[in-house]
Amino acid sequence: MTRFLTRRTLAAWALGVFALGLGGAAQASDEAADAFIKRVSSDILEAIKADKSIRNGDINKIIVLVDQRVMPNVNFLRMTASAVGPGWRQATPEQQKRLQEEFKTLLVRTYAGALGQVSDQTISVKPLRAAADDKEVLVRTEVRGKGDPIQLDYRVEKTTDGSWKVYNMNVMGIWLVENYKTQFAQEINAKGVDGLIASLVDRNKANARASK
Repeated sequence: MTRFLTRRTLAAWALGVFALGLGGAAQASDEAADAFIKRVSSDILEAIKADKSIRNGDINKIIVLVDQRVMPNVNFLRMTASAVGPGWRQATPEQQKRLQEEFKTLLVRTYAGALGQVSDQTISVKPLRAAADDKEVLVRTEVRGKGDPIQLDYRVEKTTDGSWKVYNMNVMGIWLVENYKTQFAQEINAKGVDGLIASLVDRNKANARASK
């Protein structure tokens, strides 16, 4: 991210990334989109506040948490495909698998360190502007703590079983997918899909070294 990189904003990004579906309780099929976001956001806040090792950026513990409780509630295939853009259709199934793996690692490692900034924050969900039968909904929230509130919005979709999944998020006007889409397009144009994968691998290795 290149804009608004204050410590508070990084914390909001981290909170958003790790709240992309971290709900412990089973989701009711008739749960409203705003109730879904409120539930999962509250869950992640409590999980972070209760676990010092997560706040300290214990990457192994965070990855396990993401794999077990976040990923099942996120349409990460759609998120990755949208971020990669037209290059996704050029990729083989194996390349698509690698792209998802490396993109997930990039998100986790990029924002893990900022979790230490999460302390007294609360989430306020704004009134939902959507029809009852809408299949894709924008849920707007604010992260409140010290200083001015930080805008944190989610795009969610209703699946065939009636549950919700997140496929994009926005912090202070920066949409996660669109932000990476620009970066990824440059890599693909210069070096192809394999070049993007190699670039993600290098960035993840650099992030891993920096966290030690």
